[in-house]
This record gives sequence, C-alpha cells and structure tokens, in this order.
Amino acid sequence: MEHVAVETAQTLDRGLRLLQLVADTPGGLSMTEAAARLGVGRAVVYRLVATLTEHAMLRRDGSGRLRLGAGVLRLAKRAEPLLADAALPALRRLAERVGATAHLTVVDGGEALALSVVEPTWTQFHVAYRTGSRHSLERGAAGLAILAGRRGDFAPVATTGELQPGAYGVAAAVPGLDGLEASVGVVALAPLDEATVPNEVLEAAATIAQALQD
Repeated sequence: MEHVAVETAQTLDRGLRLLQLVADTPGGLSMTEAAARLGVGRAVVYRLVATLTEHAMLRRDGSGRLRLGAGVLRLAKRAEPLLADAALPALRRLAERVGATAHLTVVDGGEALALSVVEPTWTQFHVAYRTGSRHSLERGAAGLAILAGRRGDFAPVATTGELQPGAYGVAAAVPGLDGLEASVGVVALAPLDEATVPNEVLEAAATIAQALQD
C-alpha cells in the first residue's frame, strides 16, 4: 500500500508540474518538450495528458501543442471570491486612509478585472468603480502596474484620465503570488498626494500578498 501511495503522489506531482509548465509557456508545449522539461518519457506525458484532458485541465490545439483547458478557468473563477475576501480588510483600510476608492484588480482573459472595490465612508464625493469592470492592461494604473510587475517592477504607477476623464489613479502590483497577477490601487476625482498615497498603496499590496499566501 505504501508503494501505491508513493506512486500516486509522484503522478499527482508530475501532473501539477505539467500544468504549471503549460501555464508558464504562452506558446504551448509539444509532447516532446513536456517530456524533456519534466524529465520523463513521452509515454508518461501521454498518460498525464489523457487524464488532465479528461478533466478539461489541458487541451491540445490545432498543431497538437498543450494548452490550459477550460477546467482551469472554472477553478480560477471559484477562487475569485476567496481572493476578494482575503483582500477586503486591506482595501477598506486603504480607502479610509487615502479617502479614495480602493480596488483589487486581477488579470482575467488578458484583461484587467476589478475583483474587489471599496469606497471610502467619509468623503462627500468619490469615484464609483464597479466590481466586475474590465479594461485593457495597457490603460489605467491598475493594468499598467500589473504589466510592470511582470517585469519585476513593483513601484507604484500613477495615471490621469486614462479610464475616466478627470480621474486620478495610483496602483502597484501585488508581489509574490505564483500563478496570479494582481494589483491594488486607488482612484479619485482629485489629484492624489504624491508624498503619502504611493506608500499607502505599497503597504496595502504587501498586506494583501501576505493574506493570500497565509
């Protein structure tokens, strides 16, 4: 029984490593490449792919290369409420301290998706930013911060009027999240204090990163 348990654990480990390899390779992997990267024979990869394909975790494109399947996307969707809940305390604190609408944004389908939004309670006016809003990663502080994070740059990004005329935004990528790209930021109707707001955003990003890793 112990031998079977070890073999099962090894198979699971290889399957998870294969999923990670495919996720980290935008152009997809051939069966030969996958076998070489895993350090196993092609027969092992075929068995892993057959099982993962059955559960829609992997698929093969027109040229036979391995891609992530719709099952991975379904799992990610189910995880989104957990991410939003974990980030909520830090977002509330950020919104109240800065007096601006705070948000957690993640990459979804190649776009920036506002996963969680918290508005300040004490301001007379603030930006109405809806949960579920989407925009290009190339526009707005939230998306630009995520792109900067891909380059290993976690410094705050500031923008003006890119998503909404007259709106000011500051955001920073959330560091240290394997398999998840996210940013945290604030958006306001007036210029944000350059001396304090970037540091507040960085602190919130670090707090959220820790919450998601615990």
